[in-house]
Amino acid sequence: MSKQGVKVAYITSVDSTVHYILLNQILYLKREGYEVHAVCSKGPLMGEIESRGIPVFTIEIQRRISPLADLRALWQLYRLFLRERYTIVHTHTPKPGLLGQLAARMAHVPIVVNTVHGFYFHDHMNRWARAFFIALAKIAAFCSDKILSVNSEDIATAIKEGICPSWKIEYLGNGIDLTTFDPQRFSDADVARSRQELRAPHDVGIVGFVGRLAAKRKGFCDFLSAARCVLERLPDIRFLIIGEADHGKPDAVEPSVAVDYGIAEHCVFLGQRPNYELPLLYRTMNVLVLPSLFEGMPRAVMEASAMQVPAVVTDVKGNREAIEHGRNGLLVPLGDVQALAEAMVELLTDREKARRMGEEGRRIALQRFDEYRVFDKVRDEYERLLREKGLVGPTRAPSMISDQVA
Repeated sequence: MSKQGVKVAYITSVDSTVHYILLNQILYLKREGYEVHAVCSKGPLMGEIESRGIPVFTIEIQRRISPLADLRALWQLYRLFLRERYTIVHTHTPKPGLLGQLAARMAHVPIVVNTVHGFYFHDHMNRWARAFFIALAKIAAFCSDKILSVNSEDIATAIKEGICPSWKIEYLGNGIDLTTFDPQRFSDADVARSRQELRAPHDVGIVGFVGRLAAKRKGFCDFLSAARCVLERLPDIRFLIIGEADHGKPDAVEPSVAVDYGIAEHCVFLGQRPNYELPLLYRTMNVLVLPSLFEGMPRAVMEASAMQVPAVVTDVKGNREAIEHGRNGLLVPLGDVQALAEAMVELLTDREKARRMGEEGRRIALQRFDEYRVFDKVRDEYERLLREKGLVGPTRAPSMISDQVA
């Protein structure tokens, strides 16, 4: 099999996952000679993905459990895999991880890989729901040739719950573009201009939230409750919120909810922003807050660390892999709004501590959050699996990790 003969399908629920999370990885694999297609539900970002030379096939994969819609998606995936004759199917996020891998096995795709961006089940579910989602994870894992996990805690969970044997799952980690998320790209004048656009004077603290507006999953309502507590002590703070309502999920909330908390005049809602705008917006923040229920490996926290912004996050899976308490941010107990507010106030008032944490965050990002380390691991795993299956894979290219971050 020639290098050009290795066709790979990346399967996700929505086009935003392809565009904002997987695009650089796909482009890297294209440079390595793989032919990569994206498969997702129809969305507004498809044109941008296709403009980068990535074919996109649309199959409606609903995020909620919907038996009839899920069976239809399974059948469409199966037909697509038969027609395109992929060598590798690589699934991402829980629903595509199940449907995509089942369809790949039905279609006799030689290699099936799943990246776990955080298991859907968690310790705060009722036991019946948790058992149900663990059972689904076991079915998906049975179809996998290899499972790659973005955090180490999910590996321990997978083995403990009997989802898969230890040899099948491996640590992948997560990464970002450290050349894009580099604070040296921006001058003080750039930050001052950004603050002016946000109507925040230079001496006013800015607290950021980056993520889907989900009451429980992302803890957005806890964020607003804590923000109200912060304003009782620091009345001039601005809250910069980047993200949209998590439509399709029962805990989705709209920006108008800030009115209910009495803090709307202190909030700036920017909606979903393109990746190229995020670095300066991070640079404008004094602290990032992510009070989520659980995470895989939070990109927002990695991006903030790379931009020298300390973070306050809940002490849960995923978050505690990105934040070292007291080094590049602070961990607070899940659901403790008062502790969340106290941590925010601490970093807003102790600017020297925040500065030191920001500098440490950049050092940690350079050591651990370089996306090319992740890309190289994915490529290496593809090559290993191709050899294991008796297929001729591409010649290994030199590592693309720069000397600065190696």
